[in-house]
Parts: sequence; structure tokens; C-alpha cells
Amino acid sequence: MSSAFDEKLKEFKEYVSKIEYLNSAISVLYWDMRVGMPKKGINFRSDVLGYLSTEAYRMQTSDAVKEFVTYFEGAQDLDKVTSSMVEKIKREYDKNKKIPEDRFKEYVILTSQAEDKWTQAKNEKNFEIFKPYLEKIVEMNKEFLNYWGYEGNKYNTLLDFYEMGMTVEKLDKVFGELKDAIIEILDKIKASNYTPDDSFFKGDYSKESQEELGREALKAIGYDFDAGRLDETMHPFTIEFCNRDVRITTKYHEDDLRPSLFSCIHEGGHAIYEQNIPDELNGTTLGTGVSMGIHESQSRFYENIIGRSKEFWKYFYSKLIKIYPQFENVSLEDFYKGINIVKPSLIRVDADELTYSLHIIIRYEIEKMLINDEIKVEDLPMVWKEKYKEYLNVEPKDDSQGVLQDIHWAGGSFGYFPSYALGNLYGAQFFNKMKQNIKDIDEKIEKGELSVVKEWLSENIHKHGSVYKPSEILKMATGEELTAKYFIEYLKEKYSKIYNF
Repeated sequence: MSSAFDEKLKEFKEYVSKIEYLNSAISVLYWDMRVGMPKKGINFRSDVLGYLSTEAYRMQTSDAVKEFVTYFEGAQDLDKVTSSMVEKIKREYDKNKKIPEDRFKEYVILTSQAEDKWTQAKNEKNFEIFKPYLEKIVEMNKEFLNYWGYEGNKYNTLLDFYEMGMTVEKLDKVFGELKDAIIEILDKIKASNYTPDDSFFKGDYSKESQEELGREALKAIGYDFDAGRLDETMHPFTIEFCNRDVRITTKYHEDDLRPSLFSCIHEGGHAIYEQNIPDELNGTTLGTGVSMGIHESQSRFYENIIGRSKEFWKYFYSKLIKIYPQFENVSLEDFYKGINIVKPSLIRVDADELTYSLHIIIRYEIEKMLINDEIKVEDLPMVWKEKYKEYLNVEPKDDSQGVLQDIHWAGGSFGYFPSYALGNLYGAQFFNKMKQNIKDIDEKIEKGELSVVKEWLSENIHKHGSVYKPSEILKMATGEELTAKYFIEYLKEKYSKIYNF
């Protein structure tokens, strides 16, 4: 390459780094708003986020970006990192440039305010408080879809933002297979007339002791506290400012240790992914997880395939007993069955591993209907109840248990929910290959040697950041396209042993 090219590439990376710096500052303010900011500061903080996000928007849609993209698209023999960097910048440019600046700013302010109204509505169990904000968010997303354009189903464009290349047609197929398999397993569980005992989980667990347990679990799976921290919030999340600062949150329930423990492991899976991305991808826009589906594969993998496995608890059970001596009277076998009990329930984040994907499929179907004008926002509480009754045979008593249980729509994250179920499928597919590569993987997990797990994930997934597309990473790591069969096989094997069918 010529010196002129090298100088242009340096200029391009410096410009992109400035965008990353600004987005990192926005993330810090957002984290603070969700974790500990005084309630009366919400409106001003929303304005600040609106301003800074608009500045980032201007940088991402500037003539300078257009010039960079035009220059590098015409260049020959670009290395993979640079070509992926140009492709991602162009993708963001095209997405954002089509939205008028004033509408973009209005949307950022709206979603910041909506999250606060969602919290109030959830606490008061009253959808009407949140409804006008959600109506505006949905209408603006429909407006934006007209700017962005779409092929086939309107929802495809929103899916693509979170999982590049994913479509309704592909999801309907794998989700259909998954739904049928889960319902079949559920029927066999019901017919088994066996229910594990999990009554021993009910008790009095202080926030301090739960935090100690969560920290121990995070250390066990490889979360680096020198590059992160653990805090409390209403709805658990992970946020990265760079690979050296990746923070997680959890929510404590003082009558049951399971929700906070497994949310810690779940968010830890997200964070380990970000912490393991190489430093050299900083300043390229590629130094982050490639998609929400691949991201969820890491969190769901650690939470369930590792965190709810008998092998992990053979190692970790003594650490739990040290913090909660009352579990000395509970056998490891009973404990293992207790954390894997199947109870169709109302709350997604507390759902058992088997029925969890049904919660996601419900949300997926609702979002498709909403975006395609088959239902209105005012219909959501009733549609939600009907689908929960149909799929899980449970019905929410109030809006907090129902349509208000997730914060995602308040942030405008339509198209995000399918990522969770995709994560289950990806995770099982990765684990199938990991077991082929590491023959004694079960024994290593039993000994607490989880570094081998982290190393495999790092080598096959984490180190790539966003350099490759999700489907490319899956194919490189496993040699196969996306399939539901490995997750279905995993579920059948696991629950047939627990429920004796």
C-alpha cells in the first residue's frame, strides 16, 4: 500500500476512535442512570444523553464518513480487519443517515424518559402509565422502517440490526422446531408424575451474602474484576466502555438466592466475551461482540450449560455451603434437580431452562404482529395474557407480571428478544464442538478448571470481535450452519434423566 493510503487509514482510525470515545461516555452516563442516579435527575440526564447521542449521530453520518467509505470501498487488497471496519461503518452510516437528525434526537430523549416511566409503571403495576410512551416508540420505529426500507417481512430489518442476516423465514423454521420439541418434553414431564423438591431454596438471604456468592461464581467462571464491577439494579444488564472496563448488574431477591446467582453467571458470560476481545480491535468499531445472538450464546451457555450442570456444582457446591451452611443438609443430587426444576411461569428472567425459549417465542410473535399492524399497543396486555395461557398455561394477575416485565421495549429494542433463544441454539452448537475438541471437558469442569472453557470460547469466538458475521463465526467454530438439533438433543438428554422418562 502507498504512503497516501497509510495516512488515510490512520486518519480514518483516528476519526472512528473519537466516535468510540463519545459512545463510551454515553454508556457511562447510561450505566449511572440505571444504577444509582437520583430520580429527580432523569429529565436532565435524558437531555444530556439526547445531546451526546446526537453528536455521535452527526459524526457517524458526516461527509467525512461518506468520504472514508467511498475511498476504502474502492481500495484493493484490504486486510480483513480494515474491510470489516469499513463495512460496519458504512452499515451504521446508511442506517443513521436515513433518519432525520431532529427525529433521531427526539427518539433518544423519548426512550430515556420511557425507561423511567416503565420503572414507575412496573412498580405501580399499571400499563397505562407506560402506554403513551410505548405508542410513540412503536410509531417512530414504523416511521423509521419507511426510511430504512425492508425486504419481505417488515420485521426483517429490525432483526437484522441485532443479528445480521437473520430473517423471519429462518426464525419461523428453527423456532417452530424448538417450540414443538419443548412442548413434547413438557408433556413427558407432566406424564412422569415426578417433581423435584426445591422448597429448600426458600429462606432469608441477605443482599450482602448473595453478593458474596455472586462474586465467587463470577470468579469461578473467569470474570475479571480488575476489568469490571458488580452492582445492583432493577433489571440486570451488562455494559462495556471498552474491553478493560465491562460492568455487570444483578437484582437481589431476599427470599430466594437463585435469581441473583444465575443472573450474575448470565451477565458474567456477556462480560467475559467483551473482556476477551483483543486490545488491537479497540478504535476499529470491531472491538465488541458481533451480534446479540452470539452474545446471548455466551451468557446462556455460562448460565445454563455450565452453571446448571452437575459437573459445575460438584466443584462449586462447597463454596455455596461455606456462605449458606444450611445447605449441608441438602444433597448435591437434590440441589442439582432443584436448580433444574421445570415450572411453567410468568417471568422470563426467572424461567427454567426448558421453558425459557417459549417466553422468547411469545415476545417474537407479539413484536411481529405489532410491527406489521396486526395489533395495537393498547392490545398488548390482553394478547400477552392469551399467549401465556396458550403456551405455558399460566396467566398474569397484573401488568407487572405480564407486559411490563421487560425493559427492552422502553429502550426501543424491537428485534432484540429473538437473540435470547438464538443464544440457546448457538450455545448448544458451540458446546457440541467443544466436547469434540476437549475430550475430558466434564472432568475439568468438575475440578473447577474452567479456564479451558474460557480459552476455547476465546479462540473460536471472542478473539474475532465483530470482524466476521455471526453466521461466519458459527461456521468457523463448528463447521455447520445454524441448527436447533443440538439444543433439542441437550434438553432431551438432560430432562429425561432428571424426570425419569
